[in-house]
Amino acid sequence: MKWSEFSIHTTQEAVEPISNILHEAGASGVVIEDIADLVKERSTVLGEIYQLDPTDYPEEGVIVKAYLPVNSFLGETVDGIKASINSLLLYDIDLGKNHVTISEVNEEEWATAWKKYYHPVKISEKFTIVPTWEIYEPVSSDELIIELDPGMAFGTGTHPTTVLCIQALERTVQKDDKVIDVGTGSGVLSIAAGLLGANQIQALDLDQVAVESARLNCKLNKVQNVVNVSQNNLLDGIEGPVDLVVSNILAEIIVRFIDKAYEVLKENGTFITSGIIQNKKNEVKEALQNAGFVIEETMVMEDWVAFIAKKK
Repeated sequence: MKWSEFSIHTTQEAVEPISNILHEAGASGVVIEDIADLVKERSTVLGEIYQLDPTDYPEEGVIVKAYLPVNSFLGETVDGIKASINSLLLYDIDLGKNHVTISEVNEEEWATAWKKYYHPVKISEKFTIVPTWEIYEPVSSDELIIELDPGMAFGTGTHPTTVLCIQALERTVQKDDKVIDVGTGSGVLSIAAGLLGANQIQALDLDQVAVESARLNCKLNKVQNVVNVSQNNLLDGIEGPVDLVVSNILAEIIVRFIDKAYEVLKENGTFITSGIIQNKKNEVKEALQNAGFVIEETMVMEDWVAFIAKKK
């Protein structure tokens, strides 16, 4: 089978929304080549990371790559992707060079490309993300392993916004909690909540491809008995009360359902939000406070922000 590699030269700020656009267009995954990864200092407290090859990275900015099947609709799909990316300018998102290239690869090369970029990474005190093809031995008895295959959905669980959410979940989830994961994507946050002891998790996503992917990943990690994955627009029609709501999506989307999140939470319930670029931080913070939330912690990683807020 032939695949088309869609590559766009952009900025760190645009990585998350562009990844989402590519996912919604049917991409099986994204590869992120960020020049900043070569020079930033990394903590070794959580275990390390592998050697990066400078030749894989642009001289500046970020390159986001996705793989689309070559079919009769490819031209229309590519045009739609370009239009959606350009529409991000309406949200004041810096697209940088916004230079698109398209090339063709065969299935074997596509599969090899994924494995080149994806290795076990310890992302918190307890959690390690492991690709399904890697053999990994836990280094401690309380280490929690999340197995993911990036061929199932965009995202490998190691983007800063996902890491922030998982670290926040690790601090807040209690045994037998009821949790809602809004915009579940690959299902990684629901899986983390289930492994931490939550016993009733609603994983919601508007995209049916993400729903199926999240279901597969939940089965892979043996949490399908506590995670119910369904297609839904944000929190529309969802009722509480629940102990925790978590969402890792664009700031512009988060502010649209903050009031509903407050409504479905129990008293003293927790709302974890991420996917927030630094220049949108105050907008989300103000919306949370206006809805009645008290922000207990602001977490930062690179250019990204996450909030842990309480319904008081």
